[in-house]
Amino acid sequence: MIHTFAFYLFAVLVIASGALTIMARNPVHSVLWLILAFFNAAGLMVLVGAEFIAMLLVIVYVGAVAVLFLFVVMMLDIDFAELRAGFVKNFPLGIAIAIILLAELVLGVGAYRAGAMELGTPMGDAAPIIGESNIENIGALLYGKYLFLFESAGIILLVAMVGAIVLTHREARAVRGHQNIAKQVSRRPEDAIVKTRPEIGKGVEL
Repeated sequence: MIHTFAFYLFAVLVIASGALTIMARNPVHSVLWLILAFFNAAGLMVLVGAEFIAMLLVIVYVGAVAVLFLFVVMMLDIDFAELRAGFVKNFPLGIAIAIILLAELVLGVGAYRAGAMELGTPMGDAAPIIGESNIENIGALLYGKYLFLFESAGIILLVAMVGAIVLTHREARAVRGHQNIAKQVSRRPEDAIVKTRPEIGKGVEL
């Protein structure tokens, strides 16, 4: 009974928060509703026993992607009048895209009802570990059979991150008041102090 109640609660909240994400006038509110949708979707994943996917939803989507959206939206100076004008201008294009997506969904459902696609016969060498959770089984596969591919993916992501840093790096321009530490350390006392004999009433030369 509790599982049925939790399923309908999470499902209704996912649908409601998804609709409010689209219908909210304030972009910040849209991102907050999107975060709520992610949390409830994670709850649905926990109910079906996919706790690893639920953890990924919370850590990756809520902890990184949605928070990034929130910071970007809050830092941008958004002109809501121009935003509404752009919505009206692009409304026919949005309707066309929605019709295409709906046709794809109908086609997918029809193909699923026609019969499942045969993807091949399982080899049996990646059988799950009896008595262990999904996370432990996934970890055993990633750090066992697919260790080389997992590390290769990590290296590719590292190279992509370094490449993005190199492409966006700009040399710091000399600004007023910028200190050159090496020049200051190598400076001699006779170069730093100039002794003069000012005349009476002439003041000090700077």
